[in-house]
Amino acid sequence: MRRWRPPASPSSRPRSPSSRSRRCGWRARKRRRCYASSRRWRSSTTSRPSTRTTTSPKRSWRPSRRREPLAPGRGAGRILGVDPGLVATGFALIDTTAGTMVVDAGVIETSSQAPLGERLHLIYEGVARLLEKHAPDAVALEDLYAEYRFPRTALMMAHARGVVCLAARQRAVALATLAPAEVKRAVTGNGAAGKEQVQRCVQSLLGLAHPPQPSHVADALALAFTAASRLGRPR
Repeated sequence: MRRWRPPASPSSRPRSPSSRSRRCGWRARKRRRCYASSRRWRSSTTSRPSTRTTTSPKRSWRPSRRREPLAPGRGAGRILGVDPGLVATGFALIDTTAGTMVVDAGVIETSSQAPLGERLHLIYEGVARLLEKHAPDAVALEDLYAEYRFPRTALMMAHARGVVCLAARQRAVALATLAPAEVKRAVTGNGAAGKEQVQRCVQSLLGLAHPPQPSHVADALALAFTAASRLGRPR
């Protein structure tokens, strides 16, 4: 397990998901061999250190400390954002009960050399363990969409998304589905924002010392943050 611990950012303050998001003011610029692993993204925080979601090696990251508590009672509880992908599935759990805190975040990875069924099973197991450990109030996912230039990407995402939905349904956890443009607009003010802009704006919104890495984690955090601002409308 390898961890990356960014220094605390004294001037950063997380924003409430219920507040209206503004453009963050940053413009984007033009294995040891194994079948699956989970990498976590963490920093110093008031939450308890998270444990493994799979038995495979992980790299962890910890989000920077929350500087000032937000008003309690405004949050939507615990939201697990999941950015599904067959190669890498990003996940991020935020707790908005008494502010906005990143509890756990990371990536569940599978090997392209593994059979499809095994890869889907590993993604399912990783998400199931997160649900059982953290007991979130909702799982936030992007609506399924297809890019005409890359139809195979949508098919791979659909496979991974399906097992995430199954894991949530079996545990009676609500699903909050969001359009990709809605999520980008919520965190950046621009529905067509690029990945780097999303990372920078998530960093600003959550008061992190550094942009979350990799981009799958930033996308999962953006999903969780946006869903928290929309709840209760899980579906």
